[in-house]
Amino acid sequence: MTAGRTTDGGSRPVVLVLQDEPILAMTMSDFVEEAGCEAVVVRTAQAAIRILEARTDIRVVFADLDVRGSTTGLKLVATIRDRWPPIELVLTGALAPDLDAIPARGVFCDKPFRESKIVEAIRHFAA
Repeated sequence: MTAGRTTDGGSRPVVLVLQDEPILAMTMSDFVEEAGCEAVVVRTAQAAIRILEARTDIRVVFADLDVRGSTTGLKLVATIRDRWPPIELVLTGALAPDLDAIPARGVFCDKPFRESKIVEAIRHFAA
């Protein structure tokens, strides 16, 4: 199967995964694949922004708010909401942020991961 294509030739929704820890990035990518989507994985917020600037097919961003870098957490999701309003947000982190700070059409899934909740949110937003 070619990335981004299903066996019947249709396109799969694309989800940008932001995670700086390799093991967690693999887990998050597996959740995206389980939801029937293609995962594009980046390790920094700056790389996420570069991908969003270069690609128009990203439907959902699945981001860990705890990633290291100069643009992190809620600042990154505010940038995404401002520059790419149609993109949906599935957010995670070790500590729940002030949930009032989560932008519209964003959902927070705390750690440890509940796979069913994350897969459901990705499927819902990617539909």
